[in-house]
Amino acid sequence: MAGDDRTAGSDDPGLALLGIYLNDHLAGATGGTELFRRAARHHRGTELGDTLGRLAAEIVEDRGALLDMMAALGIPVRQYKVCAAWVVEKVGRFKPNGRLLQRSPLSDLVELEAMWLGVAGKAAGWRTLRVAASRYDCLEPHRLDELIARTSEQAETLERLRMDAAAEVVAATAQS
Repeated sequence: MAGDDRTAGSDDPGLALLGIYLNDHLAGATGGTELFRRAARHHRGTELGDTLGRLAAEIVEDRGALLDMMAALGIPVRQYKVCAAWVVEKVGRFKPNGRLLQRSPLSDLVELEAMWLGVAGKAAGWRTLRVAASRYDCLEPHRLDELIARTSEQAETLERLRMDAAAEVVAATAQS
């Protein structure tokens, strides 16, 4: 059955659907991990780089938590989804930013918005798993509550950074 989206315990239609859903979230987590790491590297040695580095480490931990929960549920990883997300993140680096050979302030703004959206999606996934914890004993409600709280902190941090980047874009526009 390689390549299909059936899960172990596929006699449970809810678990089969949850498997598809979680593999989609894993794909998003893979792309997000790459984006956070790259942004942290680009800003290395700055306060922004330090903050993004801390967030990148948390995103890696969160992805690991998702993998652990998938394993506990008996949900196999669909590598084609993970690989596709990795490729999409790489291709996304070639988006127009108003400059040909260098980054612009717009690059930071767009990337921070993408990171914020990723964290919002991750929070939705944790909340879905929190609901599923009432049906699947292997999901730990207190752990999911911790992950949900952490996404709120991550989103607040990213929103602050995003607003700083927005101010830079506006300032650059005013100077033009």
